[in-house]
Amino acid sequence: MTGPPPARPGTSGEGGDDGRDDADVIAQSLDEPELFAGLYDRHAPDIHRYAARRLGEGAADDITAETFLIAFRTRDRYDTAHRLARPWLYGIAANLIGKHRRTEVRALKALARTGHDPVAASWSDRSDDRIAVQAPLAGALAALSPGDRHVLLLVAWADLGYQEVAEALRIPLGTVRSRLNRARRKVREALSTDPAFASALDASPATAGQELSPSWTK
Repeated sequence: MTGPPPARPGTSGEGGDDGRDDADVIAQSLDEPELFAGLYDRHAPDIHRYAARRLGEGAADDITAETFLIAFRTRDRYDTAHRLARPWLYGIAANLIGKHRRTEVRALKALARTGHDPVAASWSDRSDDRIAVQAPLAGALAALSPGDRHVLLLVAWADLGYQEVAEALRIPLGTVRSRLNRARRKVREALSTDPAFASALDASPATAGQELSPSWTK
C-alpha cells in the first residue's frame, strides 16, 4: 500500500448508506464479522492520513492496518454507548504511533535543523503547503512531551473535540485541557519571534469543549 486506503462506494460517512452507525456495525459484526469492513471503509482513510502526517507514508500503512486489526480483535469490548468509533480508533492509532515516538521526534528535529525531511512530504498534502512543514514548528513539536503532543495533534490534525480526545486517550477531560493549554503555550513561546505564528495560535477557541483549529494547522 502506498497511500490512504480508499473507501468503497456507498460506505463513507458516519452512518453509511444503510443507516447503521459505527456502534451498530461493531455490534452486528460480532455475529457477522464481514460487516466490520464497513468500519474500515468509513475511517481508514482518515486514520491513514493522520498517521502519515505523524510518521510518513510508509509507517502509516502499517499503523492503519494494525489499528483495524486490533479494533477487530477487541470489538467485543467496545462500549456501544459511543455511537461514533472515531475516538476509539484514533486512540488505538495514537498508542501505536507512541511506540514510534523516537522516530517521530528524530524526524521533527531533522526537519527543524535542516528544513528538509522525507516525512515532511506527507504533511504537505495541499497546494498551499501546511505550516507543519516549516522548521520552527517542527522543532516546537519535537520539544513537547509525548502526552502533550498527542493531545495537540489529535485536536489540530485529527479534528477531535476535547471530549473525544479524552475518550481516545482514556484520560480525564481536565487533563486534555491542561495538556492542550501547556502545548499551545510552549509552541507559542517557541514561535514567538514570528508574529504570524503567534496570531494564529491566539485565534484558537477558548471555550472548553470546542475544537482547536487555528490557521496554522490547516
